[in-house]
Amino acid sequence: MPPTLSALTLAVLLAATSAPLPAASGSATPLPVAAPDSQGMSGARLARLHDFIGGLAARGDYLGAVTLLARNGRIVDWRAYGHLDLARTRPMPRDAIFRIYSMSKTVTAVAMMTLMEEGRFALDDPVGKYLPELRAMRVHTGGPLDAPQSRPVARPLTIRHLLTHTPGFAVYGKEGQPLTLLFERAALGESRDLADYVARLAPLPLAHEPGAEFHYDGVPIQVAGRLVEVLSGMPLDVYLERRIFAPLGMRDTGFEVPLAKRARIAAMTTTGADGRLAPPAPGSIAAAGERSNPYFSGAGGLYSTAGDYARFAQMLLDGGSLDGVTILGRKTVDFMMQNQLTQLDAGVRESSPGEGFGLGGSVVLDTARRGRPGSVGQYGWSGAAGTYYTVDRQEKLVAILMTQHLPQGLPQDPPRLAVPFYNLVYQSLVQVKGP
Repeated sequence: MPPTLSALTLAVLLAATSAPLPAASGSATPLPVAAPDSQGMSGARLARLHDFIGGLAARGDYLGAVTLLARNGRIVDWRAYGHLDLARTRPMPRDAIFRIYSMSKTVTAVAMMTLMEEGRFALDDPVGKYLPELRAMRVHTGGPLDAPQSRPVARPLTIRHLLTHTPGFAVYGKEGQPLTLLFERAALGESRDLADYVARLAPLPLAHEPGAEFHYDGVPIQVAGRLVEVLSGMPLDVYLERRIFAPLGMRDTGFEVPLAKRARIAAMTTTGADGRLAPPAPGSIAAAGERSNPYFSGAGGLYSTAGDYARFAQMLLDGGSLDGVTILGRKTVDFMMQNQLTQLDAGVRESSPGEGFGLGGSVVLDTARRGRPGSVGQYGWSGAAGTYYTVDRQEKLVAILMTQHLPQGLPQDPPRLAVPFYNLVYQSLVQVKGP
């Protein structure tokens, strides 16, 4: 539990819940603004969220954070906590720029769906139809590292397999196993571009038949990023900018951050040996603002802000359109937010208790089994450094949390925030609003 805040600090937080939201420095307010109580969210109860996140920053569990909540298309709460830099000389601004890692996957899935809507492919098309290198995939059957054995797949790898994390790429294998070592030798992360990435991936055998098992990983979405390039005739960064970011007014989202904006990048931290926040080891991540990989990583390479991602999430909540701009059709968004794991051979229906997986994010199937309040059909995902978003169409709610911390799997890692954050968001809902 966070430490008790001073009476003065708590009074400021409580007063702030009903204060109007000014525009973040250097950017316009991303969505219309309303007082939380006018949209069925208790301003007094939101003070519990501010207390919790503020307490984490105050005691040094996290350097800083930004939270943004929108209901009925209006921002009802948008806060910055703690500091932007590890020296703690600069307060965190609300328009801070974060590495969003796997929240990039939803963006890539939306890009793929725009191309499906144009008739460029069907979801069950073989990937090899568009990427010939992946036409003759094989399944690993055994053998040593230098003489692996394999057989042809019984059915082709499809685009559906990529977007549902069921293709069988063996990057999730146990350390030291021959198949795992084959992937390590391929050095996919060193690929000079996405075409090179696919070329390095193509000779590697699969761990299982396409569609047989769910294993969440970035490799299939990197391949989907290459499909975007081949199907559109544009580099992935250009396509995302032209078809998603520019139309939605996401001015601070991309694979790199311009020099003029880099002062707004939130510092990345990790857990040091002494249990305190520390910078990541030199060379373990790209320098702030630079591309995370030589290629455009649609699985985890984007930078963004809470405000930018709120516009993207609101577009999904509103059925594919925002402010007169349509990115996707309503039924396509419906389809993305349906559990896709019913296609698995083994009959698996969930990626974790109470959750399935749609296209680009998880889908809540049973709130009781998941163990926290929410709504059936709620959709969202997270990023490796502590970024989270959810889109709840039943409650007309978007909730975003941005932090920048890479855990080490140590007992002294700071607490994971998904469960307490969403619990504190949902406890603030006091009445249904909207049609």
